[in-house]
Amino acid sequence: MIKKYQKRVRLKEFSYKGCYRYFITIVADRKNKIFISNEIVDRVLEILKDLSLCCQFMVWAYCFMPDHFHVLIEGKSPDSDMRELLSRFKQKTAFEFKKAYQKRLWQENYYEHVLRKDEDTRRAARYIFENPIRKGLVKDVSDYPYIGSFEVSVKDIYFSL
Repeated sequence: MIKKYQKRVRLKEFSYKGCYRYFITIVADRKNKIFISNEIVDRVLEILKDLSLCCQFMVWAYCFMPDHFHVLIEGKSPDSDMRELLSRFKQKTAFEFKKAYQKRLWQENYYEHVLRKDEDTRRAARYIFENPIRKGLVKDVSDYPYIGSFEVSVKDIYFSL
C-alpha cells in the first residue's frame, strides 16, 4: 500500500497559545469567488468579531479577497489559543454558509505564519491591506470595501510607516 505524503502544516514544537501574532490565510472552497457581497462578508466579520473577543484575540488587519481571506491576529493572554479560534471560526462560518447557500465555504486547512518578535505588525497589516492593489482589483487601498481592523483605523496603520 502506498502511503500518501501529507505536508505538515503546523509547527511541531509550538503550542499556538499565548500572546503571539499570526498572519493567517484561509482559502474558499475550490477557490470559488465567494467574498464579493456585503451580506456574506459582513456576517463572516460579525462571527470573527464575536469569536476574537471570547477567544481573547486582537484583529489588527483583515482582507477578504474574492476567493480567500487574510487576517492578522494577536493573542491577548497566555490562554489565547489560535487553533481554537480558527477551528471555531471556520466551523461556525461554514455551518451558516452551508445552511444559507447549500455550498461549502472553506478549503480544509489554512496557512499561518507566526510573526517573529522583530517582524513589525504594521508592515504585516500593510501587506494585507495592499493585497487588492497587487491583484489589480483597485488602485488605492481606500477604494477596497473588504479590508479593516478591529483595533485601529486602516489609515492609522497604513500611513504610519
